[in-house]
Amino acid sequence: MSEAAIAKKETLVEEATAKFQAAASVVIVDYRGLTVEEVTNLRKQLRDANVEMKVIKNSILSRAAKKAGLEGLDEVFTGPTAIAFSNEDVVAPAKIIDEFASTAKALEIKGGVIEGKVSSVEEMTSLAKLPSRDGLLSMLLSVLQAPVRQVAYAVKAVAEKEEEVA
Repeated sequence: MSEAAIAKKETLVEEATAKFQAAASVVIVDYRGLTVEEVTNLRKQLRDANVEMKVIKNSILSRAAKKAGLEGLDEVFTGPTAIAFSNEDVVAPAKIIDEFASTAKALEIKGGVIEGKVSSVEEMTSLAKLPSRDGLLSMLLSVLQAPVRQVAYAVKAVAEKEEEVA
């Protein structure tokens, strides 16, 4: 192999390593059997959520994962592999891919990484079932508002009772 080819592969490994290290979550999928139209649609959905999907050779992914300190991913780097990186939202790639896989049966989640921890297919699927970040924040806000709302109602009731007495 020429020195230029080796240097190019080393550059690809470095780029993939940087993506693994910067990602909040990574979803690894087998896309075998998807049509070009389905892959294009999936990429568009991911891109709209600021998630980058790439097809990278398994040998490069394996080396990059080892360099990034992610052990246990070698068994998922077999066959056709696409990988989705999200630097912002932990849930977005798993949610989009899981929803897409429910209609496109050929798409299969192989595993992933959640905040630097190697995760199984089951963990990725359960992550996909979580509400979005905005949904979780609104749930938290409503829980935090409930006691304040109850105090406000109690104060209002006491004030109304005082007005009736006076």
